[in-house]
Amino acid sequence: MDSIKVREIGSFHVGGQSVTLSGLPVREVRFAQTAPTAPPARFDPNGEFETGQMYVQFVRLAAPTRSLPLLMWHGGGLSGVTWETKPDGQPGWQDFFMRAGYDTYVSDAVERGRASWSRFPEIYPDEPVFRNKKDAWELFRIGPAYRGDAQARVAFAGGQFPVAAFDQFMKQNVPRWISSDAATQRAYDALVDKVCPCVVVAHSQGANFALQAALRAPAKVRALVLVEPAGAPDPARADISALARTPILYVWGDHLDAHPYWSQQVLPAVRRFHDAHRAAGAVSDWLDLPAAGLRGNSHLLMMDRSSDAVARMVDRWIVNHVP
Repeated sequence: MDSIKVREIGSFHVGGQSVTLSGLPVREVRFAQTAPTAPPARFDPNGEFETGQMYVQFVRLAAPTRSLPLLMWHGGGLSGVTWETKPDGQPGWQDFFMRAGYDTYVSDAVERGRASWSRFPEIYPDEPVFRNKKDAWELFRIGPAYRGDAQARVAFAGGQFPVAAFDQFMKQNVPRWISSDAATQRAYDALVDKVCPCVVVAHSQGANFALQAALRAPAKVRALVLVEPAGAPDPARADISALARTPILYVWGDHLDAHPYWSQQVLPAVRRFHDAHRAAGAVSDWLDLPAAGLRGNSHLLMMDRSSDAVARMVDRWIVNHVP
């Protein structure tokens, strides 16, 4: 495989604020658990802390051939790893789109991965939630039934997700707080303000943040690619006209009718926004992969065996719709 010629690799944190805690008990802790003879240290949990920040890693090419950078936003309970090497060891979408000529910005949203997280209940009002394997297997439409024994798990016939790598995929799942949406939106908005104009590719939960960011800064978000978006703003409460010049592509995999969350909750809400956007005269395209002849894709399109084929469709669409 040809090498990618890179000008710069770097990272930064964006967003967030300082908070001060007081009145918490000071205690002694032994930091070196592997050295039982090490003396305990005084630990004071009071003082100033940073919270609500987002982590972003960027790769700038030596000679990008696409005019705008690609911002890649992950879904719920996940991190920027979504776009990196796939669970089966194959190159992921970050690699694909760099080879296609884009500078890339891959982020870990607030309270995910290298963005870090904060104390609860002093800063976050609730404890984190963790997705188990059964929920991921069925909700992400890898198969209709999950069993603990890997050999007994039921996958969809013709499915594109590499089921032998499912346990490897679950290692990248991270804790998620259900009360951090406002802080996350502020951080995404700050990211757009810092590095755009750009194209945003957003997966699942990240898609709603992307739509809100575009509504707030339509001149900076030049196009949106929403990969199986898990929600959308209520068009009756959003200024859809702000996105009249912002093309949006919605990308959907297979077996959407296999789980009521997708068929009964997500699809109607996203379809309402899509229809309102199109009615405003905007480009609003709906890519149904099975209807386009690419069958078996899961919710994790960028990790499926057919991910390069999907990425080529996305790249073609961006080239055709972004000046």
